[in-house]
Amino acid sequence: MAVRFRRLAINGKFLSAGPTGVHRVAEQLVRQLAMRRDELADLFEQPPRLITPPNAHDESLDLFDRERRGVFHGQLWEQIDLPRLTRSDLLLNLCNLGPMASRAAITMVHDAQTFTTPKSYSWAFANWYRNVLPVLGHRHARILAVSEFSANELARFGVARRDSISVVPNGVDHLLDCASQPEIVHLLALDPRKFIVGLSNVQVHKNIGVLLKAFAASELDQLKLVLVGAAKREEFEMLGHSVPFNVVFAGRISDGELRALLESALCVGFPSTTEGFGLPPLEGMSLGCPAVLAPCGALPEVGGDSALFAGPADPRQWVAAIRRLADDADFWANYSRAGRQRAGSFTWRSAGQKLLDVIKEVVLADVSQGR
Repeated sequence: MAVRFRRLAINGKFLSAGPTGVHRVAEQLVRQLAMRRDELADLFEQPPRLITPPNAHDESLDLFDRERRGVFHGQLWEQIDLPRLTRSDLLLNLCNLGPMASRAAITMVHDAQTFTTPKSYSWAFANWYRNVLPVLGHRHARILAVSEFSANELARFGVARRDSISVVPNGVDHLLDCASQPEIVHLLALDPRKFIVGLSNVQVHKNIGVLLKAFAASELDQLKLVLVGAAKREEFEMLGHSVPFNVVFAGRISDGELRALLESALCVGFPSTTEGFGLPPLEGMSLGCPAVLAPCGALPEVGGDSALFAGPADPRQWVAAIRRLADDADFWANYSRAGRQRAGSFTWRSAGQKLLDVIKEVVLADVSQGR
């Protein structure tokens, strides 16, 4: 097969930033591509390569040869240096953005939340995304979404035509590969099945306020709400939230500590008013921890009938769902079993194969069109 692309170039800008959920997805997908080197070798003249800015500091992802090149950092590197460095390549962008100057590119856009909930972001961030994403969507060879919901939202807001968007759902089995660190449960003075896990995040669409209101109810005063993430109590209080006495702020924790919390928790509480996918509740479900979700965004698509649902604006529904799990051992066991089975269908292996299939489609389309 005659090929035009020299190689698959992977945008490694995320290796110069702190860890996020989006970066986790990128890392897992790069690992999957590394397992498919032979198939990629049939599509390109040269092996895949990670292209990173000069200030990339994360050396853990050493699965492909790396080019640390360019003059700029951050967005300037991505928009100015990267298209120049990958002019003869098929460029893979896995973290929402890519160079506007490129055409031979596949770009994963995780959600449309800068359009639907701009108040969750700074004005500059939201407007940058709202202006750049439609350019990428109409110039790049293919857009990847992480759920059918997200794909439809991107099309609805004019980011890309629906027929140019391919869905590659996240995997969730990464926590199964790390050792549990149960010391965190003792450190936070938690009793098994006497706490639920949520995100410590003040973004508007994460809607953590409904959990805070639920845990102020007397029915839950013997349980604890453990919030995992960077946001502190003071940040919630500055936004006008009342934080009950039974809320524990765990801060940033390791994957092993997260696994231990989820293995010991009563459930995961995830009341987002929109999500492009919803990885945290599936992480819990993969470990047998039931999930209570808001019926919003991609969460019904992800949770199916294996999760419980409670209204995003009704704390009483959250109290009732959590109380039912706490009081009925058979009910808890049924959702634990169903959640584990549901999460088992979201694997990184499957995600990697779908990504490879898209890469093949783009390469073959390019060859057939004689470009």
